[in-house]
Amino acid sequence: MSVSAEPRPVPEPPDPGVSGVPGSSGGAAGTQPPRPLVVTGGIAACAAVGSGLAVLVTLTAIGWITAPHVGIGTGLGGVLRSAALLWLVAHHVGFTVRGAGRIGMLPLGLVLLPGALLVLAGRWVVRVGSVTRLRHVGYAAVALAFPYALLAGALAVASRTAVAAPSLLQGVAASFLLALVAGGLGAARGLAPWSRLAQLMPARPRSIILGMLGAAAILGLVGSVLAAVSLAAHLSGVRAASDALGPGLGGAALLLLAQLGYLPNAIIWAVAYTLGPGFAFGAGTVVAPTGTVLGAVPAFPMLAALPSGAHPGGPAWLPVLVLTMPYLAGVFAGVVTVRIAPTPVIEAAPLWGFAAGAAAGGLAGLAAAFSGGPLGDGRLAAVGPSGFEVGLVAILEIGVTAALAAAAANWLILRRATRRTSKSSTTPAPVPNSAPGSDPTGVLTGVVDESDDADGHRIYVNPWAAAEDDHEDEDDHEDEDDHEDEDDWSAQDPPASPASPDDS
Repeated sequence: MSVSAEPRPVPEPPDPGVSGVPGSSGGAAGTQPPRPLVVTGGIAACAAVGSGLAVLVTLTAIGWITAPHVGIGTGLGGVLRSAALLWLVAHHVGFTVRGAGRIGMLPLGLVLLPGALLVLAGRWVVRVGSVTRLRHVGYAAVALAFPYALLAGALAVASRTAVAAPSLLQGVAASFLLALVAGGLGAARGLAPWSRLAQLMPARPRSIILGMLGAAAILGLVGSVLAAVSLAAHLSGVRAASDALGPGLGGAALLLLAQLGYLPNAIIWAVAYTLGPGFAFGAGTVVAPTGTVLGAVPAFPMLAALPSGAHPGGPAWLPVLVLTMPYLAGVFAGVVTVRIAPTPVIEAAPLWGFAAGAAAGGLAGLAAAFSGGPLGDGRLAAVGPSGFEVGLVAILEIGVTAALAAAAANWLILRRATRRTSKSSTTPAPVPNSAPGSDPTGVLTGVVDESDDADGHRIYVNPWAAAEDDHEDEDDHEDEDDHEDEDDWSAQDPPASPASPDDS
């Protein structure tokens, strides 16, 4: 598919709220037609893949030099294949190791590297391709994602060895989705800032999305604090595990980078812990606020921070406090949702609050599903939280709490708005069939009308316009009748005068 962004002879006005688009007027962009968008996307995809591989090849070469016994490979070919495999791992592509089985628990922190490169590539495609309208952002994202997925498939085939074989289908699909999302966000950001992009959305979807993001931020903050506290409490075990590995100076730096890559996984596991289901690290194990049953774990320093006792340590109120955090996130989501777009329909406020909370719960379940995975075919085939359990519990906890909080906040907003407008009103008598603080349509000022499909924009009708039209119509009819009577009299012959006796 080839979509040309060549400017027309008559330039079209840009989208509302979008300004400062590069290449939209003047300069060399107006004198030389841009290349086709598919070519621009291919160049950007090659640049993103090449930049990511360059970083990972450097890190792999350092590891090969400092620790040649780790099995990276022999010579430069082994380094390149290992770097390509690590690049696929950064896109959350699993692989199969001979004699061990499927490896699917991958560091989510590595996704930041290709994600940032794809955002920059999306902005470059918009600028060089002279894309000036937001509705063309999808074309730019597809033009970037399609060649990016083809390159990922080629790397998946080229990095296959007798020891490790990445999944070709997963490599193509994951790379395409990541490039489509990250490249699309970068392309949209290249046309307008985030504040203007948010203002282009209708009020109701914007309130639900921001409520979801607010709840997700609360959960992420709580998970980060909980993971940091657990790591600080088990710091001696972490140091002992690091000393047992004996990685050396260069190996210690690479080990630190590996632990930073798994840091998002640890935060998501802590979120699953606060929600209640917890997570597992092997068959027959569980780590939850109610207790922990844990077996032998690999010699990785971060895993030393896992609680090992049958009962959670610390004061008795600490697990209760941890379990109340998701409800706090639900309250925040409900309040944010109705603060952005309150509704005069009392029954609709809990629905929109539940939608925001359920979206946050679904996001938590999706993150939990990606944060875990198998570590072989043995006992560690089940590692991490269950995405279904975490998502279901999060939807119930956060969604119901957000619905109740939204109903209460919406009622307070309507009550304050009614009081404020009734005090500041100067008209002694309100319009019939309307409450104080409402407009002639019966909707409170500043409140989104649920039955209005124009995003709250309403046309106010003059209530006396119909009467004025009736009077004008009556006057017009009277004038027309007078004219018709005159025409009728003028068209007739004059009446004959009475006959006189002389005429006879």
